[in-house]
Amino acid sequence: MTAGVTRRFSRPKGLTAHLVLVLAVLISVFPFVWTVVMATNTTEDIYQSPPKLTFGSHLLENVRHVLGTIDFFGSMLNTVVVATVTTVLVLFVDSLAAFAFAKFDFPGRKLLFALLVGFMMLPLQLAVLPQFILMSDLGWVGTLKALIPPALANAFGIFWLRQYIENGVPDELLDAARIDGAGFFRQYWNIVLPMIRPALSFLAIYAFVNAWNDYIWPLVVLTDPSHLTLQVALAQLHVGHTTDYSMVMAGVLMASVPLVVVFTVFARGFIAGATEGAVQGS
Repeated sequence: MTAGVTRRFSRPKGLTAHLVLVLAVLISVFPFVWTVVMATNTTEDIYQSPPKLTFGSHLLENVRHVLGTIDFFGSMLNTVVVATVTTVLVLFVDSLAAFAFAKFDFPGRKLLFALLVGFMMLPLQLAVLPQFILMSDLGWVGTLKALIPPALANAFGIFWLRQYIENGVPDELLDAARIDGAGFFRQYWNIVLPMIRPALSFLAIYAFVNAWNDYIWPLVVLTDPSHLTLQVALAQLHVGHTTDYSMVMAGVLMASVPLVVVFTVFARGFIAGATEGAVQGS
């Protein structure tokens, strides 16, 4: 009797949970579907009341307009280069710093980590002027090199990997490595990196998406039209009151495809890193 009552009460709860999850998925997917709808129709269709909710047949036409208005593939290549280099260097720099914070005791460690956490709360726009002055002194203004250094010491990345290493890498394993004569970099390369691959996968997606979608800093520091990143180039599709929004959404859709591909390839590691970090953090 008790088991039957439990099943009757658990099924509605399970059904409710599934309905909530389905609703959340629909809400999450709708912006992407709406982007596709607008990209396949005309601007007049977008302004209809009620709006047109079905796919149209103008996608290729809108794509041709995008390619004829901006150097889309050149800007995409710039963005791929910047995002890839930034992601690789973020993984290296942040993991080194996180390893030092997590497993080594040095003077000022707690103060430095507290400052790091504090920097996470500051808006990124505050750093634009100092970064521009620094890039100007280096002679990097207008070049793609200026986009990479400001993103390397990622406060969130160091915080995330530090928590993961602190809980996921046993001290006994590192002590054994030290007894065998392994130094800092040997411990880092042979022990720490293999054990934090899920966390690195999560951070790689996070860093790549941030670098891909960055707009403010490239807009400020890039002065050569041939060096524009994709987000800045897409902004040139807006031409005041005569903006062709179907063309704009076609450009947005084209710019989103590489992100979808990257996330699909690394989704397993991304989800594993997020869930394992949540379990360890609890």
